[in-house]
Amino acid sequence: MLDFETTVKTRQSIRKFLPTEMTEAEIKQILADAQNAPSACNPQPWLVHIASGETLQRLHKIIGERFHEGKFSPDFEFDQTKFTGIYEPRWRNQYAHVFTTSFGVPREDKAGRQPVIEQNITGYGAAHMAFLFMPSVDNHDVNIAADMGMYSQTFLLSLTARGFGGIPMLFLGLFADDIRRELGVSDEYKLLHGIAFGHPDLEAQQNKTHLGRVPIEESAVLHW
Repeated sequence: MLDFETTVKTRQSIRKFLPTEMTEAEIKQILADAQNAPSACNPQPWLVHIASGETLQRLHKIIGERFHEGKFSPDFEFDQTKFTGIYEPRWRNQYAHVFTTSFGVPREDKAGRQPVIEQNITGYGAAHMAFLFMPSVDNHDVNIAADMGMYSQTFLLSLTARGFGGIPMLFLGLFADDIRRELGVSDEYKLLHGIAFGHPDLEAQQNKTHLGRVPIEESAVLHW
């Protein structure tokens, strides 16, 4: 087990995994850690489905088909271009980091980006995917989504601390209807996002460089 400071500083979005599966006991330990995440008024609103093996392969096939057909069914819209001002260079830097630094695709090579984008379909080769569903309760979706974010972070930190790795994926939320249908989840639950996880390939170039963070002075104000 890593100590807390090492865990939070070394956690990263893994973009290449080894094919080795985690054991059921190892996955349940991650889930047990994540279950301790806080939630407003303690509803613990997360409903998490873990897909592995044949189930995951079926989902890969379905997601791949829908992606190439251009048929999307997100429960929540997301458009990074809406982030302007000081936020725009941050998400643009993330794109440059992924394509150029991690995968060696030059900025001008638009065709070369497609194979990288399609790796989202299989979660960069992860042996497991977690799908995080949330109930929709009147006008409280934003509060529930905040709870889900805390659950996701705890899940990801547990993976890192225990020698595994993961990557949160909004991409998976683009196929909410098909994923619900395949996993037998009621329409009452919305798919917020997924997490691809497993054994990271730490020798891969994709996992050797970390995307930096802005100085705390840009995001925090101390009042005394």
